[in-house]
Formats: sequence, structure tokens, C-alpha cells
Amino acid sequence: MSKQAILITGANGGIGNATARYFLEHDDSCYVYLGVRSGRDAADALVGEFPERCQVLPLDVCKREAWERALEEVAQAGRVITVLVNNAGHHEDHLLATMPDEAWENVIGSNLNSAFLGSRAVIRGMMGERFGRIINISSLSALLAPAGQTNYSAAKAGMVAMTQSLAKEVARMGITANAICPGYIETAATDEGDAEAKRARKKAIPMRRFGQPREVAAAVFFLANKDAGYITGATLKIDGGIL
Repeated sequence: MSKQAILITGANGGIGNATARYFLEHDDSCYVYLGVRSGRDAADALVGEFPERCQVLPLDVCKREAWERALEEVAQAGRVITVLVNNAGHHEDHLLATMPDEAWENVIGSNLNSAFLGSRAVIRGMMGERFGRIINISSLSALLAPAGQTNYSAAKAGMVAMTQSLAKEVARMGITANAICPGYIETAATDEGDAEAKRARKKAIPMRRFGQPREVAAAVFFLANKDAGYITGATLKIDGGIL
């Protein structure tokens, strides 16, 4: 019988890495694959701390072949992915009138297409186990779309709709699909801009602070738990009360 495992994409970034750490610190029985495409220092550091319970899995989330290779490596180790956290993604902000084709295609690819490819790749294994958790890291931009992010907002809103549809398709198989919409979280992205811009962003948040990656990780951990089995198709915002 295959051993169950967790796969977190974008595991070198702030939210992805914090989520992997949260699982490793709160569940001694879990095995975590850290999906990364490039820049793996933070992921490697986690492997150094938990060498027996996690490993880096090279994965270009935008390519079907890369998903197939990754899942083949997991299967060869006698494991099956029963928790998938689709966290990888990025933004390239432009006004729509001047947005290059590449900025649209790249952002849709890394955020939306990647979640589709990943979910499709793991779903059969989850069906075989009669258990699965797919957690898509969307964004508050999906619900409160700002100017200059037509590509990113469209991709993240697409993730929410995809999650809802998928949840209905797999509900009877012991598989849930949920989306999380983080607002301003203390990561490299929120460090962009000058101090005045940062103060303005915090002022727009009722809690008057940015969220911590660990606070998002805690929500992912809960949704991945067996006790969250009656929650599916949900969209959870983590934004300090903005919306």
C-alpha cells in the first residue's frame, strides 16, 4: 500500500515555505514534497532541518511533462500525493491597454494553468485512496480586483471558480477542494514600494497590519486535515478584514 504524502508547489516562497514548515512541525507522520522550479535555498534549508520527512521535488508547474515526471518520482518512492497545495504563481502588473502578451500568458500560466495541471495530475491517485485534499492558494485580488492586475486577478478568480467546480466533481470520492484568498501577507512582495506606500496599505487593513505566512499555513493545515472533510468548494479569505 502506498504511503500518503503532501506536495506544496512554490515551496521556496514565503507562504509555500511557511506551509511546509507548519505541516512538518505539527504532524510528525507527514512526508512533504517541496515543489520548486528555481531558487531553492529556503526549501533546502527545510530539508536540512527535516531530512527524513521532506525533500525538494524539481517541478515546473506550467508543464504537463514536469508534473508527470514528478508524480513518477513520488510513485517510485512508494508514495501517493493525497494533499496538494497549489501555491506557485507570480504577478506581472500592467495596465491592460499596455500589457504585453507575455505578461498575460505568463501570469495565467503560472497561477491558473499550473493549478489545473497539478490537480489533474494527482486526482487519480486520490481517487484510489478514497481521500484527497486540494487547496488552491488564490488571492484577495480574485474578490477585490485592483487596477493594473487584470491578468493576475483573472487568474486568481479562475482558480476560485475551478475550485468550486472541481469540488462538485469529486465530492463523493472523499476528496475536497478549497481555495484560500490571502490579502497582504508579510512576504517579499509586500516589501515592494517605498515606506509611504507600505503605510498606506496597512492603513487600508482594519487590523492595521500585514498577515504572517504562518497564519495562512495554519488555514491550509486545517483544510488538509481529515476532520475538515465536510468543507469543500469553500473560499476562505485571510485579509485582516479588508473585505
